[in-house]
Amino acid sequence: MKTIILNNGVEMPILGFGVYQVTPEETEQVVSNALEVGYRSLDTAQAYYNEEGVGKAITKSGISRKDIFLTTKVWVSNAGYEKAKASIDESLKKLQTSYIDLLLIHQPFGDYYGTYRAMEDAYKEGKVRAIGVSNFYPDRYIDLVEHNNIVPAINQLETNIFNGQIESEKIMQEYGTQLESWAPFAEGKNNFFNNEILTAIGEKYHKSVAQVTLRYFIQRQVVLIPKTVNKERMIENLSVFDFELSNEDMKQIAALNKEETAFFSHRDPELVKFILNYDKNNRS
Repeated sequence: MKTIILNNGVEMPILGFGVYQVTPEETEQVVSNALEVGYRSLDTAQAYYNEEGVGKAITKSGISRKDIFLTTKVWVSNAGYEKAKASIDESLKKLQTSYIDLLLIHQPFGDYYGTYRAMEDAYKEGKVRAIGVSNFYPDRYIDLVEHNNIVPAINQLETNIFNGQIESEKIMQEYGTQLESWAPFAEGKNNFFNNEILTAIGEKYHKSVAQVTLRYFIQRQVVLIPKTVNKERMIENLSVFDFELSNEDMKQIAALNKEETAFFSHRDPELVKFILNYDKNNRS
């Protein structure tokens, strides 16, 4: 597995497995399957309500904890120093581990400065090996970096062929933060899986549209966490290290980028309201 070295020297697999929208009931089995076929990087979050299943799968796998790179995220309802600090301990308990490899602020809302200070303390205490953010657009990202001691190791953003995050990545590189993609397949939006250019490139290498896309971002040095509950798809998504896209292929795929979200903007007032009420609505 190819790895990326984060800004504090921690090594992270470039390709991992995400469990967003995997139900709590199916998480343990799905993650067990992912570990069985070879994934060693797992991405969960407090707001996914499935940290327990991830923890159970890791514990039962028999795989050494040091060989698994584990990511989770602090949710908005746990924002602020004291709440975040308590939630980190709760996540450790649910995940059945003494440390988290990568801890992110999930959304750029609430008292995320207090949250980040709690994460910095957890990092210094050895509870976390690296800290970062998710969904921080360049303006808030720069503001956070300039007013805290530890530069985020990761910024996890919607990154796919339609929204390549080229400018965001350039800004993050100035500070030494690694770009990580969520929704690399854009959840199939914009007829992604039938894209003619990706299909044609895939035919040259006997690879699927998904594999071509993952390979493109790997060659761009972007960390990826595709999600699937299908074991065969898990294997397919891992099988992207036995071919290399040409410069022409890379240019063709890059030309598909419109820097437009396939989902939503975190600057949309209605989206902000939805996120701030997400936990309440999902627990009511």
